[in-house]
Amino acid sequence: MKLPQGDAVAPVPFREALPTWIRVALLSFGGPAGQIAVMHRLLVEERKWIREDRFLHAMSYCMLLPGPEAQQLATYLGWLLHGKRGGLWAGLLFIVPGFVSIFGLSVLYHAYRDSALFGALFFGLKPAVIAVVLAALVGMGRRTLTTVRHRTIAAGAFVAIFFFRVWFPLIVAVSGLAGYFTDVSGAGSTAGSPASRPSVTGTLGSAIVWLGVWWLPIAVLAIAFGTASVFVKEALFFSRAAVVTFGGAYAVLAYVAQMAVESYHWLLPGEMLDGLGMAETTPGPLIQVVQFVGFMGAARQAGGMSPFLAGTLGALVTTWVTFAPCFLFVFTGAPWAEHLRGSRRLNAAMASITAAVVGVILNLGVWFALHTLFAEVASARFGMVRVLVPQWASVSWASAAIAAGCCIAMIRFRAGMLATLAVSTLLGFLYSRLVS
Repeated sequence: MKLPQGDAVAPVPFREALPTWIRVALLSFGGPAGQIAVMHRLLVEERKWIREDRFLHAMSYCMLLPGPEAQQLATYLGWLLHGKRGGLWAGLLFIVPGFVSIFGLSVLYHAYRDSALFGALFFGLKPAVIAVVLAALVGMGRRTLTTVRHRTIAAGAFVAIFFFRVWFPLIVAVSGLAGYFTDVSGAGSTAGSPASRPSVTGTLGSAIVWLGVWWLPIAVLAIAFGTASVFVKEALFFSRAAVVTFGGAYAVLAYVAQMAVESYHWLLPGEMLDGLGMAETTPGPLIQVVQFVGFMGAARQAGGMSPFLAGTLGALVTTWVTFAPCFLFVFTGAPWAEHLRGSRRLNAAMASITAAVVGVILNLGVWFALHTLFAEVASARFGMVRVLVPQWASVSWASAAIAAGCCIAMIRFRAGMLATLAVSTLLGFLYSRLVS
């Protein structure tokens, strides 16, 4: 059904829209840019269910929110077409293929990660993931670091998190406040007029419902397993991470990786790269990698439970607290974000946060590179400053060569992500089998 003349949204039957949302979910490879492009092609260009300006309006709003913007955009567009029922189905279906894929890979990884075959496969995948992160960093930096102010914020964010281990949410908060109060020049405004003021009663009702959906399962876990259990720790940690995921998954993954490895000991350093490689090569939002972290952490700290059952519960808990806030933000916050959409100061705050995120992603790339290219990385302290010191004798020249080749392919020649990952994995596998 095509868009009637003058309307922004076509009156599409729900039974007709559902298969399209399934198709969107199955084609959701390539990160948020690719996922948003798929939705635009299917909903705006092919089906003509949503007008271009309405699609861009929804996308701009989702960019303002913490969390996976492509999944939130699917939820928003589903809500636009069929209310909360449409939003729920569109948002949930977007998650399902990635959850199933990463769950299966997590089970295999936990069982066989020490096998020679798994080691050979992931030997080439890890350097490629470094290239994927750096390519994302270069692209994001070109788009966002257009002023001296924003380049300074990015540099400051990198120094703060890499050398001083400043808490990531604090970096987001300080950057946003700095932009809001000091930089309105060039902040601009989003096209279109702001929406009318939403109902406070409706907003509170929606917030209560979705806060209950988010937090009641955590309360049940605390009663069933105790507040010191790995399940409650994962629920609280990833709930905290969910509300500070500004600027895409790469930004928060630096925070997740360091906490999961260094504070909670759910993962070994190289394993976060393995999980990121899984998420890069499966459908769904990249932030789905946290499901792998939840599975591995719970399986390793299972207590009296079987590792498989504990890992399964950990994966479910982590996924729940990662995506439940997305529905809260869309269904509760959308009317207010629409109302404030033309605010120059709000746009200035978001631009500053995005600049800080570039610095945080650089920290992620450096951290991953050190732990991939060197078998031994020490940590030295000079007062409040922490410096990671690689042991040069432990360098893997093969990994370095693969990483360099992948960086050149993706950044210089704009090679596709999936093709780069596939070739890198094959090269690493062949090298590992030859030298073993």
